[in-house]
Amino acid sequence: MLTITRALFDQIVAHARADHPDEACGVVAGPEGSGRPERFIPMLNAARSPTFYEFDSADLLKLYRELDDNDEEPVIIYHSHTATEAYPSRTDVTYANEPGAHYVLVSTADHDDAGPFQFRSFRIVDGVITEEDVKVVEAYA
Repeated sequence: MLTITRALFDQIVAHARADHPDEACGVVAGPEGSGRPERFIPMLNAARSPTFYEFDSADLLKLYRELDDNDEEPVIIYHSHTATEAYPSRTDVTYANEPGAHYVLVSTADHDDAGPFQFRSFRIVDGVITEEDVKVVEAYA
């Protein structure tokens, strides 16, 4: 299960909606080994596409150096789907290279009355997709 604060949930959703009709993407980092998402890091979708996201390679290198310096790891890797449900595509599965991360997908299809808003979390390990529950809390215990 992914446990996330209301503030982080709202930031991810706001980023997804702000970048619509392009896909938004980013990371939520947390202390190494904690599994607790704490620091919201919106990224630029270098592809600037409504159907695909891509982290800029220079930004990604900078991010991983920063995470290493702060003894953090990516707890959540998120992106949005602008016209489809919040479920990992084949491309998403191919690029899922953090087996310990929660892969959050936000569907912003509701902007075009194409379907209901969705915020879903998955684990993707060795190409296997497992959906998990999301628990939104005001603060961590």
